[in-house]
Amino acid sequence: MTRESARTAANVVLASAGVAAAYVVLTTPPLRRLALAGVRLWLGATVPAYIWQQVHRAWMESARPA
Repeated sequence: MTRESARTAANVVLASAGVAAAYVVLTTPPLRRLALAGVRLWLGATVPAYIWQQVHRAWMESARPA
């Protein structure tokens, strides 16, 4: 087996496992609720932090002389 075919096989296995896991999570209500809560927590923490970082960066760059 060549390196490229091994990489392709590994990608197919990982993609299949990801699709299977997504199916199980989406069809099991407790897991679906847990996943949605995790997404809400992730978005609630990272989006405001990203916006704050960009505002801070813009503020610092606006103070530089031209």
